Parts: sequence; C-alpha cells; structure tokens
Amino acid sequence: MVKINWDAFKEYKKDSHRSENFEILLDFMKSYYNMVSPFDIYDVFAHDDIGQMMLNKREIKDAEGLENYLFKLR
Repeated sequence: MVKINWDAFKEYKKDSHRSENFEILLDFMKSYYNMVSPFDIYDVFAHDDIGQMMLNKREIKDAEGLENYLFKLR
C-alpha cells in the first residue's frame, strides 16, 4: 500500500498553479506516484487520515465518486 509522502506533497504544492489543495493532491498522485486509476488513488486516500478528510469534504464515498469528480475537472 502506498502512503502519501506529505513532505514531498508540500514541496510539489509550492510549484503548483492550482489553488485547491485536493486538485493539487490529485496532480501529485499522478506525477509523484504515477497513479492514474481513480480506484488506486481512492484506495490510498481512504487509508490516509488527511486523504479521507478531503474525500469526506467533497462527499466522495467511493472510487466511482472520485472518477466522477475527476471527469468534472476536465
């Protein structure tokens, strides 16, 4: 199981052009961990306290919900 490296995320965030932390985290997961599957990303978030909090804030309850959220960002 991948654990989110929050120190690396903080460094990544400094160079991001986005303002929304959740969107930055999604970009970070794609670039740092080379994750593109919403199912894999959801699984990592669901097992991380901060990641779970971010999912709950957006009322994302499963991987399909994350997939729908990602689709809206396009």
